[in-house]
Order: sequence, then C-alpha cells, then structure tokens
Amino acid sequence: MKKHLLSSFAIFGVILLNGCMSVGPNYEEPETVLPDAWHAAVQEEFESGEPDLQTWWTVFGDDMLNALITKASTNNLDLKTAAARIEQAAALRGVSASQYWPDIVAGGAANVVQSTTAQTPPGTDRQSDLYQAGLSMAWELDLWGRVRRSVESADASLQASIENYRDILVVLYADIATSYIDVRTLQERITLAKNNLEAQLETMELTQNRFDSGLVPALDVSQSQLNSSRTESAIPPLKQSLIEAINRLGVLTGEMPYALLKELEAPQPIPASTATKIALGVPAELLRQRPDIRRAERELAAQNALIGATQAELYPTLTLPGSLTLEAPSSGDFFSSDNVVYSFGPQLRWNIFSAGRIRNQVDAERAGTKAVRYVYEQTVLLALEEVEGSMAAYANEQDRIGSLETAEEAAQKSVDLVTELYKSGLTDFQNVLNMEQALLEQQDALATSHGQISLNLVSIYKALGGGWSPPTEE
Repeated sequence: MKKHLLSSFAIFGVILLNGCMSVGPNYEEPETVLPDAWHAAVQEEFESGEPDLQTWWTVFGDDMLNALITKASTNNLDLKTAAARIEQAAALRGVSASQYWPDIVAGGAANVVQSTTAQTPPGTDRQSDLYQAGLSMAWELDLWGRVRRSVESADASLQASIENYRDILVVLYADIATSYIDVRTLQERITLAKNNLEAQLETMELTQNRFDSGLVPALDVSQSQLNSSRTESAIPPLKQSLIEAINRLGVLTGEMPYALLKELEAPQPIPASTATKIALGVPAELLRQRPDIRRAERELAAQNALIGATQAELYPTLTLPGSLTLEAPSSGDFFSSDNVVYSFGPQLRWNIFSAGRIRNQVDAERAGTKAVRYVYEQTVLLALEEVEGSMAAYANEQDRIGSLETAEEAAQKSVDLVTELYKSGLTDFQNVLNMEQALLEQQDALATSHGQISLNLVSIYKALGGGWSPPTEE
C-alpha cells in the first residue's frame, strides 16, 4: 500500500512541477493613440490644467443640487443594482477560483438488505445490515491553465462590473444636474411668460378703453386678445415639462415621482457656474477617468482569457480521484481495519476526437475577442467625440448669450417706446403687438440660453468622466 501511495504522490509532484503552463494568448493592454490636446480647447472659455472632477457639481454653488446628489448616492436603484452586480461578479470569481482545489464529498448510509430465498444459504437470515461511511475526492490538475485562465477572466469581469458601477455614477450625477437645471429653467420661463401675460392684459385693457372712447377700431381689441391668449396658451406646456422634470428627479433619487413637488415648487435662479474658466486635462486622461472606457478594456481582458480556457480542452486532463470507505454489518465493527475500502490513483482523459467542436469554440472566442477590441476602440472614439462636442456647444452658447442679452434689452426698450407712441396716437397697434411678441420671445430665449450654458457645462463634466476619482495606483 505504501509503495503504491508513494508512486502516486511522486507522479503528482512531477506534474505540479511541470504544470505551470497556461495555453492561449497572454493579455496585453491595447495601445491607444490619442491627440495631445483638445481641438476645441482653443476657445477662450477653457484653460489647461487638472480639472476637479470628483465633485464637479459644487461649481454651481447650489445647496439643493448638492442635497439631491447626496440622496441619489444612497437611494438610486440603478446604483443599487450595479452594486449587486459587483457582489455577483465577486461570487462568480470565487466559483472559478474554487477549481484550484479538490472536491471532497462525505457520505454515509445505513441499509437493511433482504435477499431472495434462492440467494440465501440454508440456515442464514435473509435480512442483513450494512453500514457505510466514507470520503471521495476529485482533483483536476490545472496542467494547461484552464482554471487559471478562467480565474483571469473572472477577475477582469469583476473589475468590469466595478467600472460599470462607476459609469452609472457618472451618468446619474449628470442626469440629476440636468433635470435640476431643467426645473429651474422652466420655472424662469413660466415666470417670464406670466409677467408678459400680465403686461399684455394691461395692453388689452388699454385698447378696450380707447375703443370705448372711439379712438381705435375694434381690430385693435381683437388683436390684443389674440396676443394675450397666445401667451397664456404657452404656459400649460411649460408647466407640464416642469412636472416631468421634477418627477424625473424623484425617480433618480430613489423616491416616488411626485415626492419632490413641494420641495422644488418655489422658483429659484437657474444654476450658474461660479468659475470663470474651465480647466481641462489632456485627451489621454480619458483612458484613466472614463469608466466606460475602463469597463470596455476590462471586458476585453475577460474575453481574451476565455481563449486559453477553451484551448486547454484540446489537451489531456489529469485528475486525481480517491475514495475512503468504511463498510460493516454492524456499528460495533465499523472502525475495524478489515472493513476499510479505499482507492487512489491518477486518471487521464483526452478529447481525441470532437468533430472540430473544441477548435471551433476556440475560433469563436478569438473572434469574440476581436469584436470586443473593436468595441473598446469605438468607445474611445465616442468619448473623444462627446468631449469635443460638449466643449464646442458650451463655447458657442457663451458667444450666443451676449447677443441675446442685447436683443432682450432692445426689446424691452422698444415695448416701452411703442406703447407711449400708441397712447399718443402716433403709431398703430400692430407695432405694439410686434414688440410685445418680440419681448416674450427674447426673454424666453435668454432664459433658455442661461439654462443651456449650465447644461452644456454638465455635459463637459460628464464627458470627462466626472463624479469619482481614480486611485493613485492600481
């Protein structure tokens, strides 16, 4: 017995010494060539430097926005789902790593066996007892790295799920800021529309009085009614959009859609950045900062490892099985050496013929790796496009708002002047209508532009991957 055991363990030792090979390609991070600087960075609104991305929303200096971000960090259901996915990936990684170790199963039985009369010798009881207890073991030696590649893939998948959580953080914070800015912008637009409606109703009263005095035709009264009714009809759609934006914030913070109605019903100024210029890093920082790029890279690593895990099936599999069983007709004789049954020795299995199944599966994993690499490269390009586009949008809206401010001032002055001329009978009512309509349009456009500048700033921080900080060393 000892001789056989020593021989088996000698074989086992030789295998371990030589079983350090992992078939399949070793993973190499993709080389990504990025530009040295942003094309849109020539705009005067931007400056070089290290941007503060972890808590970028504080640049607006809005306590309500900060509170909503904090609430969403703990209550958002998409975020909780992503956290659960991380737990799942960690557990699956443990499943893969468990294959390094042998499976040991314990079992036992107590049976009463009755044989037939023909099978029972004369004078022998047909019934007998049989007690069994034992251990069985199966240990696959990872000769070709199948287990190691599987664990490598599981490790990368776990890391990808962490990056997915971070990516949801980035999107969530940007969505909250976007919806909050929409709320304040819509409130401003509703206020402006109501103010203009009030002024137009005063104009309608003026035309009615002048008509009653026989100074103007009935057409002036009808046109004035048309103007005020048109302005009044624009308010309900704005209110509907406001309710939708508030409801959206409720869901993003993990609450009922209407939960924030009272909290946000009082109009507040549109959030504006307190920074005079926006600091931007270099394009290469996107590889480190954008979680979607990091996730795509980890998914590539996970897929690459599957090539080796599948390719290992082309080679022999060596398993060390063993069993130790105690069998006795009575419990009193259970631990007698005469009742010990054992077996131990290596077993070899080799898929000599599988009609190309394994090789085709290897080819499928190689093609899958190629596809995931293209996804990674496309993710990088889309990230660059998103940053460049949001920077250009922010800069162009900054240029536009100056003209809108000038136009709004001119429209307000024109309304005052044309109203006085109309009262004096020096101009017709059509000019008054035109100027009132122009004033409402310019004020609405200016409020929308203020909101759009803040929205474009949010887009920049989102495109840069703001909302978390990468570790210094990984």
